[in-house]
Amino acid sequence: MTSSARHSGRAADALRDISFQPGIAPQATGSVLVSFGKTQVLCAASIEEGVPRWMKEQGVTGGWLTAEYSMLPYSTSPRKGRDSTRGKIDGRSTEIQRLIGRSLRAAVDLEKLGARTLWIDCDVLQADGGTRTASITGASVAVAMACRKLIAEGKIASDPVKRRVSAVSIGVVGGKALLDLDYLEDKDAEVDLNLVMTSELEFIELQASGEESVFGDSHLAEMLEYGRKGIRELCARQEEILSSL
Repeated sequence: MTSSARHSGRAADALRDISFQPGIAPQATGSVLVSFGKTQVLCAASIEEGVPRWMKEQGVTGGWLTAEYSMLPYSTSPRKGRDSTRGKIDGRSTEIQRLIGRSLRAAVDLEKLGARTLWIDCDVLQADGGTRTASITGASVAVAMACRKLIAEGKIASDPVKRRVSAVSIGVVGGKALLDLDYLEDKDAEVDLNLVMTSELEFIELQASGEESVFGDSHLAEMLEYGRKGIRELCARQEEILSSL
């Protein structure tokens, strides 16, 4: 393990405490409460018969998967106003829900899903950094649970989930690469990277940016090394919880 002077005492390449609590939303087809340290996100997958009209109009076969993301008012301090009060979804939420949708569509064979829509709802109950990565990691478990239920009910013949997907944040803080940043680290990060990968360590999405800073090959290589380590651990935890159900 790499030593670090992180305020939490974690090593530089260590994840926060990760937990999954399945079945948290009984009315959903599949659900899990995922925790990355103090960050908590309720991820629910719901199956709706039928597909969006644009698919019918364009003759697109199979099903569809889409995501919604929201930070509940009490998830942050000060309180975050509801999107319904403002009359529109803020730009950050729109970006994140599109990211969640793209990430999970890379994991699901939509032809095998049939003419159904798989809705993913990610509601942040408590935010302490990494809400988008926790949402993707938890949603992957919720989707797997939902698809298992479809098979058990005889609605589909085989599992449409092609691969497990996880996500984690990495950043450079005080010149040092750190894995799975919490809020105190994230707000001071010189470089921020969000990594979405499969359990086979294939890239789905990589978002990296300097925050009034720049980064070179050495920091990028170190961040990716830490990120791959985190993804391996997260995918193992996903398999562990799914195997227990």
